[in-house]
Amino acid sequence: MKLITMPRLAVLAVAGASLSLAACNNTADDATEQAADQVEASADATADAMEDAADQMGGASGAAMEAQADAVEASGEAKADALEEKADAEAGHP
Repeated sequence: MKLITMPRLAVLAVAGASLSLAACNNTADDATEQAADQVEASADATADAMEDAADQMGGASGAAMEAQADAVEASGEAKADALEEKADAEAGHP
């Protein structure tokens, strides 16, 4: 019987770790996480544009526009969070 040497043991350990990580990859999960990132980025861009417009307005109109921008950003974050939770559920993560 041959002994398992350290280099062979290291190769087996790396192979096992690689296989376990590959099993965790889920394309549906990845797609949903990408969608979440896009939703959040879009909401942030819209909110930034609204804040820039609010800065140009000033006064009560500007303050109202800033409040709307904050609402858009919060809504985008909430949607992105919901999508990320869905992705975790698809992948079987708690």
